[in-house]
Amino acid sequence: MAPKAKKSGSKKKKITKADRLKQILEEEEKRQKEEEEARVKYEKEEMERLEIQRIENEKLQKLEAKDLERRNEELEELYLLEACFPEAEKLKRDNRFLSQWKHYIECDGSPDPSIAQEINTFITLWKEETNETLEEVIEKSKLVLNLIEKLKLILLETPPYDLQGKNIIQYQESILELQELLHLKFNRATEILLRQASTLADLDSGNMEKVIQDENVTLYIWANLKKNPRHRSIRFSETQTGFEIPRILATSDIALRLLHTHYDHVTPLSPVLTPSQEHISIVTDFVKEEVKSVQTAVSEDLQEENKQENESNSVHEEETKAEGQGDVEEQMCPVQEEPEATKYEMEMKLLSETVSAAQELLLENASEKPYFLEENEVDLCQFTTLGGVYHLDILELPPQCKPMKGWMIVEILKEGLQKYTYPPETTEDLEAENVFPPIEVTLEVHENVIFFENPMVARWDAEGKQWKTDGISNVSYKSEERLITFNLETFCPVTLIQDAHINMPYQSWELRPLDVNKVLLTITTVFTELQIQIKENLCMLASIKVNNKNHSSILEEKWMTPVSFIIALKKAGLNIFPTGHSHLYVVINYKHPSVEVKAYRQMALLSSAFAFCWSKWNTACESKKTVFQVREHLLKEEPIRNPNWTLLMFSGDRAQSLKINESSDAFSEALKEETEFHSTLYHMVKDFASQEAMRAVRRSNCQFVDSVCHMLLSTRLLSYS
Repeated sequence: MAPKAKKSGSKKKKITKADRLKQILEEEEKRQKEEEEARVKYEKEEMERLEIQRIENEKLQKLEAKDLERRNEELEELYLLEACFPEAEKLKRDNRFLSQWKHYIECDGSPDPSIAQEINTFITLWKEETNETLEEVIEKSKLVLNLIEKLKLILLETPPYDLQGKNIIQYQESILELQELLHLKFNRATEILLRQASTLADLDSGNMEKVIQDENVTLYIWANLKKNPRHRSIRFSETQTGFEIPRILATSDIALRLLHTHYDHVTPLSPVLTPSQEHISIVTDFVKEEVKSVQTAVSEDLQEENKQENESNSVHEEETKAEGQGDVEEQMCPVQEEPEATKYEMEMKLLSETVSAAQELLLENASEKPYFLEENEVDLCQFTTLGGVYHLDILELPPQCKPMKGWMIVEILKEGLQKYTYPPETTEDLEAENVFPPIEVTLEVHENVIFFENPMVARWDAEGKQWKTDGISNVSYKSEERLITFNLETFCPVTLIQDAHINMPYQSWELRPLDVNKVLLTITTVFTELQIQIKENLCMLASIKVNNKNHSSILEEKWMTPVSFIIALKKAGLNIFPTGHSHLYVVINYKHPSVEVKAYRQMALLSSAFAFCWSKWNTACESKKTVFQVREHLLKEEPIRNPNWTLLMFSGDRAQSLKINESSDAFSEALKEETEFHSTLYHMVKDFASQEAMRAVRRSNCQFVDSVCHMLLSTRLLSYS
């Protein structure tokens, strides 16, 4: 047997305890060295960071100290520039008085609606006219609607602090009386027409049909003279408007009336914006202080003047007598001029404070809804009526005119025009749903109204004085034909409603100069893009896009005052004007009202030479700060494809240029290099603006600045975008 071969290779050397200990010590020493190096590096970096931070803090402190040092000077200059707001308000007051005077000297027979005696006389005299035809009522309605609009404009255009409670009640009562009387006149004229129904009957159907169209109303009347049970489908000639009536109505002595008023005199009047007691006390205290200070100044001036006059008289008594009356007049002039100038200064100060308080009042948010909603009641803070009101009535056919020996004999009922109750209150155990089914109604939607979604139908509950959505079924809307069809359990006034906040919040906005004292405000929402031109004390809808397509509107190219313009846009379904309750229905980027007011006022001051636009970082900062973009925009400049915007942050008391831009990854309030803090937007943009731009700002028309500010306050771009 051969011997075993030896294993190849040598055995691995065994590590001793000493070697292992040495290795551990080396690793520990290496680790400590690395830690020491890391510590030293960290301390060095931290020292460098703290040094940089110290330098930055020192720099910021110097800038803050510099801002604080010149703060009073900047605010005084801003106060002088903002004198345009009380000046514009004074012009508006003067224009109101001037329009009253013009109306007085014209003597055109129409009443001044603001004078109770005149409007009451007008109402009384019109009530006495009892035999007017529909055509005459429609013609007279133009004057009545004009009077109502004037009263509404007085309530909206007059600053809240200038409106007395008794005047508000008087104007609202006059509005309601005119509305009720106008509808009563339509009822009486309808009765006169229906008495002649048999003489106006259609030769083919044997029934009477009449359509009267006007700019403010469209009237459809159908009288059932033949009572043909098979004639249940009613379509008015040359229209798609009509009804599908049940058999029981087709055989009844009735008339159907659809009075489409392009206005809404059914919905209760909106409450007038009035200041709270706290606001009134603030303004009152300011008034008292100003009056006291001015009276003191005037009395001191008068005493000084009298003292100088007495001294002059005692020394030069004989010379004064010899020179006569001329010198006396010279001495009296300064005494008379000084109080006059001081009086004007006081008036402007009071106006300035009143205007500022009224502007802040526009931005106040309500804490809760104004009233408790019943089941199926339409929330008028959330929804708005559009396209007017469709007054649907089933009327009892009055006795017809009968010819007799060359005369027309007619029986006139004492109770006047009577409504036919459908369905009857007592059905005598009949199956009501089968015998008295709902009536199908087809209506044409007003052509000047835009619905961004299918409209909802609401009916007027006369007992509860509210719009409700029950009793209406099978609603279908054809948007291209602008026809809406639905079933109605009983005839009553109906209207179409849309979410008032469908265009809120806005996606973006921009304000840029177009010409001297003329700007373009562009607001983009989910459904539409509106372009609004503003010049002097007027506004105009320049263009509108719906779903990225150009849309024509009757409002285009029509210049109106800001308040009238806002009313017209709302009536057309283009509501971009939040109310005090809008924040309860829209997710907003809340900004403190005082900050918003200051921002809008100063943006308006600069709008002649600077463009402003939306910034995504406005949502990232707190409620007492706003962020937006600004750039100089002179009229002679060519349009720039990618303009260079400056990002500004404004807190009402401080403006600064931010280091970040729109494409940055995160928000930071870091100050842009080589820029400073300022107390106003005006002085902030002055740092980088040209002299020509600042001259354009100082030459701005006061009415123009006021109109731009009013539009910014009404749209609340900084909170609702």
